Amino acid sequence: MYGAIIGDIVGSIYEGNNIKTKDFDLFGRGCCFTDDTVMTCAVASALMIWKKSSKSIDLHQIFVNEMQNLGRKYLNAGYGRNFRQWIMSGNPLPYGSYGNGSAMRVSPVGWVAESLEEALDLAKKSAEVSHNHPEGIKGAQSVAGAISLARIGKSKEEIKGYIEKEFYDLSFSLDDIRDTYTFDVSCQGSVPQAIVSFLESEDFEGTIRNAISIGGDSDTIGAIAGSIGDAFYGVPSYLKKKASAYLPRDLTNIVEEFGLLINPLLLA
Repeated sequence: MYGAIIGDIVGSIYEGNNIKTKDFDLFGRGCCFTDDTVMTCAVASALMIWKKSSKSIDLHQIFVNEMQNLGRKYLNAGYGRNFRQWIMSGNPLPYGSYGNGSAMRVSPVGWVAESLEEALDLAKKSAEVSHNHPEGIKGAQSVAGAISLARIGKSKEEIKGYIEKEFYDLSFSLDDIRDTYTFDVSCQGSVPQAIVSFLESEDFEGTIRNAISIGGDSDTIGAIAGSIGDAFYGVPSYLKKKASAYLPRDLTNIVEEFGLLINPLLLA
């Protein structure tokens, strides 16, 4: 989860003020967590509830409940208009979105899933409560699939091959698009770019710098790329500590509890 959260926080000040360079302060003045972090925590919270029930309760409803609960608590975190209405609705229904919100929040799925197949299934479930357009589901599944493969030690070449076979054309470089890439909140217009940001990196920090350097929806591209970089490289402890300082206690509690769920050895 920290990978997504760090990407979100770092990118928060560049979404409306894009930069086209990798040379910037990682945690610049004015950084904050946004809706990407809140919804990532909501997905993590829902998955923990589901796991504690031995997977016996309705995951769809838990996703809705946790997204609405945290969304209403942090209502000014930067949601799109339609999703904000969904958060406040008394009868929240999917609205055919193919926005990248489904992909920005999906990273906990890749850590909980016990197989690639389960990762794809859980990603679909996490997306379709709101983003039930095929492209919205595709965006979430591609990110969860990449995380799942990274966790079991697959190489970048294998991850890229899988994504290209099942989801997106990745036959471009960041240098190819950096000068012309613009703001795009669709999955199909931002998830491939985030994945390539990871593929071209040499470490976790480089993943984040790559993602921010192309501009566009910087916090979300950072969150998506960071979530995959987290699974592949791990996140340095000093960056986790830095990011935690930006979070309120309830969100930190979710992050810490989720960490213990996926790595019980942390209790030792």
